[in-house]
Amino acid sequence: MNIVLLQNKLKEGLGIIGRGTSKSTSLPILKNILFNVKDDFLNISATDLEIAIKWWTLVKSGKDGSITVPYNSLSSFVNLLPDKKINLNVENNNLFIDCEDYKTQINSISADEFPIIPIVKEKEKVKINSNMLCDSLLQIIDIPSLSKVKPEISGVLFFFNKGELKLVATDSYRLAEKKVFIKNQTTGSFSFIIPQRTAREVVNIFKDFSKDIDIVFGDNQILFKVKMDDFDQSQIELTSKIIEGNYPNYEAIIPKEYKTQIVLDREEFLNKVKAASVFTSKVNEVNLEFSPEQGEVVIKSSNNDLGNYTAKTSGRAEGEEVKISFNYRFLLDGLLSTKSSEIIFEVSDESSPGVIKPVGRSDFLYVVMPIKN
Repeated sequence: MNIVLLQNKLKEGLGIIGRGTSKSTSLPILKNILFNVKDDFLNISATDLEIAIKWWTLVKSGKDGSITVPYNSLSSFVNLLPDKKINLNVENNNLFIDCEDYKTQINSISADEFPIIPIVKEKEKVKINSNMLCDSLLQIIDIPSLSKVKPEISGVLFFFNKGELKLVATDSYRLAEKKVFIKNQTTGSFSFIIPQRTAREVVNIFKDFSKDIDIVFGDNQILFKVKMDDFDQSQIELTSKIIEGNYPNYEAIIPKEYKTQIVLDREEFLNKVKAASVFTSKVNEVNLEFSPEQGEVVIKSSNNDLGNYTAKTSGRAEGEEVKISFNYRFLLDGLLSTKSSEIIFEVSDESSPGVIKPVGRSDFLYVVMPIKN
């Protein structure tokens, strides 16, 4: 293997695929990354057996070949190099790097030792703008929680149906649903659950792209990829296992009716709930008193050691008076995820979930369970 490329290009690729390396001591090869050069394209790959990341770039190649090298050592060294041309050569399972006055040799391992990254056999494929997908995932990505009893809620549900993608996440205490329009979905519907970590890596890797991202759904794998601008060649691919099992019937959790509804300024309400959090007890309880006749919500919290807190926020209200308590952290998460200047807050009674929605939009909702006293 013999190639020439710019330092900043190699640094870019290493920064992306490094997210797929493993800290495993039982399988040291997973700390390595695979370099493969073919037909003037350099492909760098990393995997921890749960996810795999591949990155490609065009290079000046004198000889094709492949090798694996320790990621941490290579990345640390490349980051210190000047933004100049780098020569990479492989001889006798050693990687030689030459960049201006910098020269080094890194011990390598044969490419035959590197795990085979599975090819996703396409069952369904859709395109979606990467900015739109990443922005949507950011609204729900913090909600799932690891669960050995219910592994399905450890991930994010992708449900495609009739040109619409629903992204859903829950931890049994709150639930969020985000809808995204898909202009070129094939007929029919399908769904899968990706691990929360995979969802985070999709955002981390693809958030700065403005191009379309292909989502390829296979039997037990999912592939996210973007192509190069000038070639019919992948630029980045992220492959992940999906979570087996059926996602809970989350739509049954979403209240279909409410007794009280109020429209509030999101920022004002958010700040007053934050202030209430200072005086909460160990269960993080914030008490809300909805008074439609006065057009306001009274926010209260108390702590035996610190004292009490009370605040009011006004809005456009209808319905009955309701007193209800929530975990302030879950309440704040919902308010922060709702991207609008005003929010709709719907409740029924002290034991039923509340629903937060943006005003003027129907693409997002957040359901939060109350604290039952």
